[in-house]
This record gives sequence, structure tokens and C-alpha cells, in this order.
Amino acid sequence: MEFDKDLRSIQEARDLANMGSKAAKALEEFTEEQIDKIIRNMVRVGEEHALELAQMAVEETGFGIVEDKVFKNHMATGMLYESIKDMKTQGIIGEDKINKTVEVAVPVGLIMGIIPSTNPTSTAMFKSIIALKSRNAIVFSPHPSAKGCTLRAAELMEQAAMEAGAPKGSISCLKTLSMEATDELMHHKEVKLIIATGGPGMVKAAYSAGKPAIGVGAGNSPAYIERTADVKKAVERIMASKTFDNGTVCASEQSIICERINEAEVIGEFKRQGGYFMSEEETDAVCKLLFKNGHTMNAKFVAKKPQVIARAAGFEVSDDVRVLIGRQKGVGDNDPLSHEKLTTVLAFYTVEDWKEACELSIELLQNGIGHTMSLHTEDPELALKFTAKPASRILVNTGGTQGGTGVSTGLAPSFTLGCGTIGGSSVSENVSPMHLINKKVLAYGIKDVTKLTEEDEIYQKYHGNRDFNEGKSENISITPDELKTMIEAVIAQLR
Repeated sequence: MEFDKDLRSIQEARDLANMGSKAAKALEEFTEEQIDKIIRNMVRVGEEHALELAQMAVEETGFGIVEDKVFKNHMATGMLYESIKDMKTQGIIGEDKINKTVEVAVPVGLIMGIIPSTNPTSTAMFKSIIALKSRNAIVFSPHPSAKGCTLRAAELMEQAAMEAGAPKGSISCLKTLSMEATDELMHHKEVKLIIATGGPGMVKAAYSAGKPAIGVGAGNSPAYIERTADVKKAVERIMASKTFDNGTVCASEQSIICERINEAEVIGEFKRQGGYFMSEEETDAVCKLLFKNGHTMNAKFVAKKPQVIARAAGFEVSDDVRVLIGRQKGVGDNDPLSHEKLTTVLAFYTVEDWKEACELSIELLQNGIGHTMSLHTEDPELALKFTAKPASRILVNTGGTQGGTGVSTGLAPSFTLGCGTIGGSSVSENVSPMHLINKKVLAYGIKDVTKLTEEDEIYQKYHGNRDFNEGKSENISITPDELKTMIEAVIAQLR
């Protein structure tokens, strides 16, 4: 009897979840040495297949640049390993000798990973490695348009893990895709945590599954070039970030903000470095291509070269153009470039001063709230003021792509960037293995509550003579001196 695809996919999801649960229980007993051996082999295999996976991703999805996806795969394996290899994710991970508490790490169990089409192989390898590092199993639900390359990445990670001693089922991936199968995994009793990287609908579904979830929302990062900035370096960083993999990284710049006082210099530098400033008519034509149903990005133009976008919009640009730039007057649907654009197009704004830049940044971030913004300045005090903006990562003098993912900053290398509660995310940091553990705490008694201090005796004497049931205070025998002693003791503790 041949079952329908949706029924077959649901059964596959159940089988993978049950197998993954058994693997997770086995991994609980693995030592640090065993886990390190496993992830080192996974890293080795990922590095060896970085080019193959990059080529598969570009061919299957049509998004991005092979060379840049190779670097993403390297970041998700080799660079990640250097960051986490000495990270303590099991046993005692913290101890407070004064308060006599001991923190012990335990795995969460089976994790479900949702993979996007923009970074399909790097995200799959990244999540596989951080899951195994924290002694968890993981099962993936890939994006339909990136099914083949995601499955290949997951299979490579699974084979590498098993070669090094991991149990079968530690890493798995749905092959028969359907919304029903993804929903089945989300709600399966053996799945203990969901890491969702993808569109807002999928992230919202993950948070609605009734179990812990780590989801990341859309980014809409503004980049402010303040009057003290080194304009040449700022533009270099922005261009390197925005053109990397044709703008597929959610932390990449979406809008440029400069001041009237440095506007001419900023425009001139962008033009020298391959920025093409579109006319109002060209900007309108590009907007009609990029967005459908309001500000939803048209997948046909995600991660495309500026020449491809311009030609489709009815005009031509030279081969040395790297980014299309369109002036916008405000924020919202009347100024479509104010929304997220995972491609080689930027919005451009001019303001009078940093205060106006602050207000505009806040407006722009409403469409990618909690994610990332960048600031180019030589004024540290001004940079500190921008921490009040609704973004979890405020990057200073670095590109959004490289800075947000931890390549050019001290942030943890990550392909899952939390947006905090303001962005509807359960974490605000770059997600790492430490987000995939439970912390148990041993708490030793340090206060002898069987003996009352002088202040405790006074307090008890005071409250022991109060008739709370009747709402009255009668026969209070506490003296003024005793009351003074009690208040002074409380004040001393608060100092």
C-alpha cells in the first residue's frame, strides 16, 4: 500500500525523532575527550567538503557566490572549533566558593534545527557541531529550495560523527519534506528544544510549538557614518560586508546614514568603491522588483549581482558596480528600500546630526528590531550612546556581516544571532553551545536559620504581636530603641 507524501513525511519525522532521542540519551554519558574527538572529525570533514557544499548551495538555490560560501563553511567549522574547543559544556562549569554554589552542565536532549535557504550548508554544519559539543542530538528540517545541499551537509556531519564514535541518530535530516513533517517534529515529545533560523513565519511557528525555542528574526541593519568617521575605511567595511555572498547575511547593512557635513565625501567614496546611486525612477523600478505584497522580499532577486537587478529593472550599470544605492525620504511602505534587502541594494539617508541619526536608526530598526546596527565613528562617548538603540549588536568600525557573525569582532562565531525579547527572541547573544545546555546548581547552606540574630528577634517580636487576620495592630510591645536597631540593620545591609 502506497501512502501519501504527507503521511510518509510524518512517519519519517517520528522515526528520526525517536532515533535521535535514543542517541541523545547515549551522548549524555560521553566524556569531554570523546566529544572533542567527534567534533574534531566533523570539523575536518566540513573543511574538506567546503567547496563541494558551496557549489551545491549556489547551484540549487541560485543565491550567492561560491567563494564566499566556502568561507562561510570554513567559519562554521574551523573558525567555530577554535572558538569552542576549550569551552566547558559538561560537568562543573562554574563555582562560587563564597556563596558555596556549584554549576553543573547537562545536555537538553534532542534538538530540532530549522535551516534557511540563504546559508543552508554552513548553518547545518554550525548547528551540528554546537549540538554535539553540548552532548545533544539534532534533527534538521531544511528549506525546500535547499533540500539537497542541506541534506548533504547533514549526512557528512553524521558520517563524520559516527566515524569518531557518536551513536547513530546523533545527526539526521528530513528527506521527505512537507509542512506536516516539520510541524510533527516541532511538536514531537522527544524534541526538547528548537533552533529556528529562517523566515518570520517559521520562527513564529517554532515559538508557538509549546516548548523551548531559540529563534532569530529578520535583520534590517542601518549603518551610520558619523562626522568623525574615517569615511574611506567606513565605506570599505560596508562594501565588503554588503557584497559578501551578495548580501545574504542577515547582519549585513541595509541602509546608510550620513550627516549633511560629510555627505559629499561619503557619496564620492561610495562611487569610487563601486556604489551606483540610482535616479528616483531607477529606484522606483528596483523597488517594484524587490518587493511583493508590501515589503516581502522577492526570492527571485535575493543575493543577485547589481547588474542582474538593474537589467531586470530596465537600466544598465557597468561591470565594476558592486552595489545599487537609492535615496529614501522616510521609513515604511512609501520608502520600500527602508525594509530588509538580502541582496546588493542599499537605502541612503542624510541627516543633520547624531541625534537625528539616532531617531532614524530607531525607525529603521522597527523592521528588524533587536538584531544589529553599525556605527562608524572616532568618538567612543557617542558610540556608548547608541547602546540605547533597539539592537542586540551595536557594531563599531566594522562591517555588519563580518562583525555580527564574529569574524571581525570578539563576538562568538555564529550563524544564529539572537534578537532579544524586544525582537521576539529568547536570547540576545550569538548562539553558542552554552545555549544548548541546562545548568543544575548545587547550593550549600551558608546561613544558620535555627538561631535568630538580635535583629531577627526584634522583627519576630514586632510581627508576633500583630493581628493580621483582623487587619489591626495591637499590643505592640517593641520599644523605640528596638525599632531603631532593626531599621539600622536593614539600612546597613543595603549600603
